Amino acid sequence: MASDDGFSDFFYTAPDGLRLHTRIYGEANTSGWPVVCLPGLTRNACDFHELALYLSQDAERPRKVIAFDYRGRGRSDYDPDISHYNVGVEAGDVLAGLSVLGIEAAAFIGTSRGGLIIHVLGALRPAVLKAIVLNDIGPVIEAEGLAYIKIYLDRSPTPKSFDEAVGAQRRVHGGDFPALADADWARMVAAICRETEDGWVPDFDAALVDTLAGADFSKPLPDLWPQFEALAAVPLLAIRGGNSKLLSAVTLEDMQKRHANMEAITVEGQGHAPFLETGNLPEQIAAFLDRAESKSFNSKA
Repeated sequence: MASDDGFSDFFYTAPDGLRLHTRIYGEANTSGWPVVCLPGLTRNACDFHELALYLSQDAERPRKVIAFDYRGRGRSDYDPDISHYNVGVEAGDVLAGLSVLGIEAAAFIGTSRGGLIIHVLGALRPAVLKAIVLNDIGPVIEAEGLAYIKIYLDRSPTPKSFDEAVGAQRRVHGGDFPALADADWARMVAAICRETEDGWVPDFDAALVDTLAGADFSKPLPDLWPQFEALAAVPLLAIRGGNSKLLSAVTLEDMQKRHANMEAITVEGQGHAPFLETGNLPEQIAAFLDRAESKSFNSKA
């Protein structure tokens, strides 16, 4: 049963026994493809709250929305073996959750790491993907962007109050996100942090940062062009932050050349990764899903 917040909490068991969590919005909705939301490296299901409410409460086509907490994030169990914090294991966890929920296929929205997991799902079980929204991620990851993520995770402070936590996020990311308002920053902190006796801490297993140790960001990272091109038959919307350090404008242009069923949006005034609840992004995402499902997608093929 949905809570007053518009969602219900659902827990399931991963293949290796960890207890994992999802949020389900519009549980009784059957009017369109369900939507699966996959967050970034250290983020969780809260990132999609406003977008999920919008999609699940749409007047014409309310959709069921499932937002995942990967292992080690949000309300999911932490993994004692940090080698399991990888996109392959996490893709398997997503498939396990969908199996328990009885969902054979869905539209997928992936932010950053979530988009990488979508590439893996395309290799493991391509039939599960009905439509794709990639939020600031593509087959080429700029090493500069990943290095930047590692730096600010390593230096993440422990603010004593909510206001201090908001200020800390603005100091780190404000230059890339001049379009955000005070309410946006507050909503971000409420989504990614939890209050403890020591202050406001990131809501993920601190060992996740260790998975980036030893990476050489001075060299180009392996690309995923073969995996991306395998998604060519799936309608795709790619969203890029105009100030993104992770997804370049050149890569976005190359993606459009290689994918006949792709649309693209650049969100000015935002970096990695755009807040999907801001501006008219919810309307644009909903319209894309409707076009894809009604087979009126404007294919370039």
